[in-house]
Amino acid sequence: MKNVQMKKIKDIFLNYGVILIVYFVVQLFLKSGSVSSLMKGLLVPLCIYSILAISLNLVVGISGELSLGHAGFMCVGAFFSASCSMLLKGSSLPPMLIFFIALCIGAISAGFFGFLIGIPVLRLKGDYLAIVTLAFGEIIKNIINALYFGVDKNGWHFSLKDGTAVALGEGGKWIIKGAQGITGTPKYSNFTVGIILLLLSMLFIQHFIHSRTGRAVMAIRDNRIAAESIALPASKLKLLCFTISAAIAGIAGVLYAHNLSSLQALPKNFGYNQSIMILVFVVLGGIGNMRGSILAAVVLTLLPELLRSLNDYRMLIYAVVLIVMMLFTSAPGFIAFRENILHRLFRKEVNA
Repeated sequence: MKNVQMKKIKDIFLNYGVILIVYFVVQLFLKSGSVSSLMKGLLVPLCIYSILAISLNLVVGISGELSLGHAGFMCVGAFFSASCSMLLKGSSLPPMLIFFIALCIGAISAGFFGFLIGIPVLRLKGDYLAIVTLAFGEIIKNIINALYFGVDKNGWHFSLKDGTAVALGEGGKWIIKGAQGITGTPKYSNFTVGIILLLLSMLFIQHFIHSRTGRAVMAIRDNRIAAESIALPASKLKLLCFTISAAIAGIAGVLYAHNLSSLQALPKNFGYNQSIMILVFVVLGGIGNMRGSILAAVVLTLLPELLRSLNDYRMLIYAVVLIVMMLFTSAPGFIAFRENILHRLFRKEVNA
């Protein structure tokens, strides 16, 4: 009983306590003025990439499927939410209410696309699944780059040809203007909002993993034939997991869109490389390990910026850190050493 209690205390502290401690420490540094402008600009992206990492880990680690289109769901959440904020901009609604509505729209739209894509895609396995999800991400990015969306007193106007095909009336305004994207998005995102969304996402994912449904998904991942033999609906559960993951990626997209004054569907933001980078966070942090995904996202986002002054050795140090992180999260010896240190630490705290 005592060991079970100690394990619960350790899990709660590692899941949420460390994030809160880091948040308060950063706030102290911000108030003292000892944080550079570069680091201030990285605070919200750290939360964004952490949310993306744990959401993809839900598919890769818990469901056991390989998805390379996660940046596409982020793109859907970003543009749907930013469009909502632009439509409500200038209304009498409070800014936080507008952001909450945009957050719901972004999550629901990304989850909806995840559901639609998941119906045919999850019938595939392995490399075929990865290729189709990769294609989805590229299709979404290219459609948004070709989309013109404006609004006037006569309603909404869409076109996939060019801007001249959208005849806006008097007092009309552009929402999405092709490759130029969205300009003038309200900046509602900040570090506090990012931490709150990260904690809520972590709480929801952990609850899902330890729920009956989550355990059923992991049973299907480990042995689908055995799971189906006891009447577990494998396709429905995998689709549910995929939809939840897409919705949480949409939340990261909302945070991303409202951290910038302009939003474009650029390849570096929502393309193939972005999806690969999110997958790297998951693999280096440990497949199925949510805390590891957050740590990997933070380290690999901060590291290139911290090493900018070391131009000659920047990529060498980055590569060494990648190798060390992979060993620390995957090698049996490192895992045993890490668990031993944590066990001793928390045993001392409980005894005290």
